Amino acid sequence: MDITYLTPDETGDVEWPSFDNDKRSVVTVGAFDGMHRGHQAVVDRVVELARKHDAFSIVILFDPRPAFVHGWAAAHDGEEPGADVIDANALSGVDDRLAYLEQAGVEHVLVVRYTLAFAAKSYIFFLGRLVGKIGMRTLVLGSDAAMGAGRKGDVKAISNLAAGAGVFELDVVDDRGPGDVRIPRDWKPEMPAEWGEPADPFANATKAERRAWSKKHQAKLARAWSSTNVRYLLGHGRIKDANAILGRMHSVVGEVVHGEERGRTIGFPTANLGDDVIGYLPVDGVYAGWLVDGDKRWPAAISIGTKPTFSEKTGLNERVVEAYAITDDWLELYGHKVRVEFAGFLRPQVKFDGVDALKAELARNVEETKRLTA
Repeated sequence: MDITYLTPDETGDVEWPSFDNDKRSVVTVGAFDGMHRGHQAVVDRVVELARKHDAFSIVILFDPRPAFVHGWAAAHDGEEPGADVIDANALSGVDDRLAYLEQAGVEHVLVVRYTLAFAAKSYIFFLGRLVGKIGMRTLVLGSDAAMGAGRKGDVKAISNLAAGAGVFELDVVDDRGPGDVRIPRDWKPEMPAEWGEPADPFANATKAERRAWSKKHQAKLARAWSSTNVRYLLGHGRIKDANAILGRMHSVVGEVVHGEERGRTIGFPTANLGDDVIGYLPVDGVYAGWLVDGDKRWPAAISIGTKPTFSEKTGLNERVVEAYAITDDWLELYGHKVRVEFAGFLRPQVKFDGVDALKAELARNVEETKRLTA
């Protein structure tokens, strides 16, 4: 897979690469945050159509996330986030998204740095460039996609443009999954109070109860298969429901650093991740999952907590991630970049009456982790 990184100039224009003039391309566009099953359906369709028409398969990948750039600018007097600013709400890093695209059989990925000047371009201008510069014959989009200045380039508008211009086709993929869900407008992560994987609170609710809850929380509709819904589920400890949408275990990546080493003193040494974690951290709690170092992986009990200190890189309170690998081997992982995968929620963070009570609970967490990762 060929990867090209592109940065728009001050006017928002992009110097698109040249492709074979005798071969057209099938293209899709987006941030693909988390690369969930809806995204996968769109990408798979691109590869399918490209092979069918002997065309290039091209994914234009925006980074950072458009929502992050616009949100940061709104909170910082129009200033764009610098390269050192971490998007703590991104489900996955660019490297993970690229890895999936390569696995899916995509031939070319154009990673475009998303800027406000680039965002100000109209969808008509943008699509005209894709036709003229990279030979787009077919544009593949999800059912609620929108692009260009003011997000005016929705599926209906692009369909009309394609029909009128006659130079490219629009292929719309049903990427909604099982339908829509309602998410509170201003929700915040909330740690479950009970032990064990949280259930869907509306599994047995009546329509009247759902309407009352939606009205109380000013809930808005979102696709079940959406990055927004995955973030909401992870923010409430519903790991298994989030994983079902992702089609795999949610994970984060970070470098192992020296911690306070309290776990080592009670027989549970942990791998502590540094501050620059890539990926969305679920709500505070203890989880079952895996610790992965290259081609080695171990079942792990994972603890996530929040410090009172503030991070300039994320604009949020600092988080602590500790993974206890269940193995008889002594692991030296300091300085290694590792992946932490989440399989299920075990319990909330609580204070214990002494070291013995804590050790007994950690032992129970280990046994439950073994069961969930068997």
